[in-house]
Amino acid sequence: MTEVTQITALTTIQCKQQAVRSVRFNIDGTYCLTCGADKKIKLWNPHKDLLLKTYGGHANEVLDVAGSSDSSQIVSCSTDKSVILWDVTTGQPLRRYRAHASSVTCIKFNEESTMAVSGSIDNTVAFWDVVSRRQEPVQVLKDAKDSITSIQVTNHEVLTTSVDCHTRLYDLRVGKMVSDYMGAIITHGSLTHDGQCYVLSCSDGTVKLIDKDSGELLNTFTGHETQDFMLENCVNEKDNQVISGSASGEVFYWDLISSSVTNKLVHKMHKPVVSICHHPTDSMLLSACEDEIKLWGNVIAKE
Repeated sequence: MTEVTQITALTTIQCKQQAVRSVRFNIDGTYCLTCGADKKIKLWNPHKDLLLKTYGGHANEVLDVAGSSDSSQIVSCSTDKSVILWDVTTGQPLRRYRAHASSVTCIKFNEESTMAVSGSIDNTVAFWDVVSRRQEPVQVLKDAKDSITSIQVTNHEVLTTSVDCHTRLYDLRVGKMVSDYMGAIITHGSLTHDGQCYVLSCSDGTVKLIDKDSGELLNTFTGHETQDFMLENCVNEKDNQVISGSASGEVFYWDLISSSVTNKLVHKMHKPVVSICHHPTDSMLLSACEDEIKLWGNVIAKE
């Protein structure tokens, strides 16, 4: 009898949010946040299938959400054009930011959680000082020619992806921006943990691995279905697997080096897996499909 490690669904949570738009682990992977078409944000312990709190205050669908580095605050964005900063414990909105002219599609904290960065259908990226009481954005980036689809923030860099088929990498220390044309709409961008590469989900049915410094295409991953969905990708905790949702209802795992498919998890057949989020340090993954999320993890099976 041999022991084989398999990735299995550990919990399935019915979120009751009509449609989950994003699922995100908190900084240490203990909790997760979901936001959805019901205009609400929910805080879960996904390991125990436990709803801890619901946050309501947006006037329309909530598209993205992020937790701060000390897990005391949440920032969310919505099709109501606003960004809201929340107190996790009380569940109350602390600030409401309005400067975007259209739906706000993506939101992130910087590493110290002193700043929130939002991207919008109005083609702009806004920086919000969440420590002061300032209501206007500290800075607005207007380089994109179409909707911003995703944002990643490191200690001094911001990576944005857009419907205009470009990635833009901003180095905030020197005020430099590097733009790369990908030839297809980029629905999501993520960074490898070592900070050397970024992974781009494109509307042409590919996921691309790009060298951050040179802009060189290192690898292409295919096999999943994109259709017209804004699919997300991520990299596992060891930086050796690239993961993406699929319009087919599956989650694809590829080997980062060989680009071969190493795993296919079936969330719900023929229903798009729109949002995924990998655990920061463990081999666990959250996937969102329609009104439910699944927590996946390694289980040892005997053969």
